[in-house]
Amino acid sequence: MTMGAGPTRRRFITLSAAAAGTALCPLGASAGSRAVRWRGRALGAPAEMILHHPDRAQAARLIRRVVAEIDRLERIFSLYLPDSALATLNARGALANPPAELVDLLEQSHAVWQQSDGLFDPTVQPLWLLHAWHFSAPDADPAGPPRDSIKETLHRVGFEHVAFDRNRVAFRRAGMALTLNGIAQGYITDRAVEILRAGGVVHTLADLGEIRALGPREDGTPWRAGIAGTDARVALVDRAIATSGTNGFRFGGPGSPSHLLDPRTGVSAGRHDSVSVVAPTAAAADALSTAFSFMDGDGIAAALRTLPGIEAHLREPDGRYRYIA
Repeated sequence: MTMGAGPTRRRFITLSAAAAGTALCPLGASAGSRAVRWRGRALGAPAEMILHHPDRAQAARLIRRVVAEIDRLERIFSLYLPDSALATLNARGALANPPAELVDLLEQSHAVWQQSDGLFDPTVQPLWLLHAWHFSAPDADPAGPPRDSIKETLHRVGFEHVAFDRNRVAFRRAGMALTLNGIAQGYITDRAVEILRAGGVVHTLADLGEIRALGPREDGTPWRAGIAGTDARVALVDRAIATSGTNGFRFGGPGSPSHLLDPRTGVSAGRHDSVSVVAPTAAAADALSTAFSFMDGDGIAAALRTLPGIEAHLREPDGRYRYIA
């Protein structure tokens, strides 16, 4: 999901041995064992993290490591922190000696940009800012910015105009800007899972805006994630799921353009109410759920033929549910 400021979806972070939507159960401990809980902020929104572990001190150490990693990565990827690496890049148009994680995330973004024929594009930030500015006016046209303004802004959109390597990131056109909010949540979720794995956790469900399962449940059965608005339940074992929905944020209230803006046309997505993608990593699921929001079912099916191990779950505006793999 891509946007420029403000929370766009629930940021309730749960690291537990429980299936999604059920009561928490400890990892290899009695049902009466105590959980270690953390509340704070992550990626600009309130967050909470709960970890059940047979060793409470180890659980607390793992949570501290995850929280420290969230804070560290937020100082790189945030659009809200004026001194973040991303904010500095957007303000200056170039960034020397970029953090390795920024380059890594740009490489992952570039891969999905290619896989989606450009429909996942982090350079849509100028379009988001145009819509935000338009809807800040009290008499804003509910249809969105004028077509001429969108057309002019599209000249500053296009991932092909971003040059990056381990030494430098730079925009090839003036006025460009990046948002990584359509993939950074997944990337951070993946990093949290690796911290938990390194700490000896083998059965958990990590939710930092996107959801990733580490192993199966302790009884060997898959974790289950529900698709909102449907009866569908998705089995997860060492896989991730992310959802992009047109109703997650709308600039001017119901019926106005959503935060999902097509990098080719500047028009907001409207084909599906929501798109959920299951993939091996949360970053891939996060980015592809955005890209698939601009494709019809046949286009998604064609894309998935080149992406083994990935599946899509669509909730359509008429209430229908569709599974594509």
